Amino acid sequence: MKLGVLTGGGDCPGLNPAIRAVVQRASQSGDEVIGIRNGWAGLMEIQSAPLTLADVADIISVGGTILGTSRTNPAKTEGGLERVKANIEKLGLDALIAIGGDDTLGVANKLYKMGVKTVGISKTMDNDINGADYCIGFETAVEIATEAIDRLHTTARSHSRVIVCEVMGREAGWVATMAGLAGGADYIVIPEVPTSIDKVVAHLKQRRESGKNYSIIVVSEAADVEGLGELNVERKDAFGHVRLDKRGLGESLAEEIEKRTKLETRATVLGHIQRGGSPSAFDRVLGTRLGVTAVDLVHKGDFGKLPVLHNGHIAIMELAEAVAKNQKVDMDLYHAAEVFFS
Repeated sequence: MKLGVLTGGGDCPGLNPAIRAVVQRASQSGDEVIGIRNGWAGLMEIQSAPLTLADVADIISVGGTILGTSRTNPAKTEGGLERVKANIEKLGLDALIAIGGDDTLGVANKLYKMGVKTVGISKTMDNDINGADYCIGFETAVEIATEAIDRLHTTARSHSRVIVCEVMGREAGWVATMAGLAGGADYIVIPEVPTSIDKVVAHLKQRRESGKNYSIIVVSEAADVEGLGELNVERKDAFGHVRLDKRGLGESLAEEIEKRTKLETRATVLGHIQRGGSPSAFDRVLGTRLGVTAVDLVHKGDFGKLPVLHNGHIAIMELAEAVAKNQKVDMDLYHAAEVFFS
């Protein structure tokens, strides 16, 4: 068979282990693998090259994606999906494996409905794919954010400061919740739990009155804080999402805290540090397991589906089900973190 593989959306650690696994598993059956460059953009204009065992031999520890990626959305271009389908036929692909988050997998699902033989692999450091315990990139992002929070504790304590740490998370606050809990944050702000600037300020004042001289607040970049005022929501990407890196929630929150409390407050925006660098052992193993299973699905003719980690095992889901909604933070997890908001 001739298989295509692409990575779409934001990069994250663990993509290369998945690509490596696809090529390794496919080669065992004598399949040819074609790497599609730069996500869906590579099928809009045909940017591709064969992927061999030699190409992927040493990439399991490498971050990012050797295929490149983009936020190109063929569904937002007139005739875009039809062009992608036609180019898949021109390349002679028997099947396409799309590695990405809900946007990338959403395009794969649309193509499947058009008759393209697609299989997905869930990748997103936001961890918001419906039905997946962990997605590729999430665990590494949490480790990186936790280390950053650990470091912020020492400098905040030394200067008796409030430090607001902004982490990534578009639809769900998984990274903020997990890293905040692991890093001992004093308050966590996520999209799933409504809060206000008044609540945040009251919490900080209570901590100072109880003798605690510093505070760490972890905030998910997409969260809303009532009373904070207007944030920048004009810049959008190709999928129509607000450019959260331009929204400035962390900086705005820090400024308002200092204004209302007179406590010296700084903001740290982790940004792309969270999605850069080598994948953790967990993400290397997860990417490998999902890549192997994706090829197995192709050989079984089980299209329109994707493998996900569920209850510790690899389960098979429909693409349509995986992208039907975003998976929100488990409130039991958030409530455990709240125990330490004191």
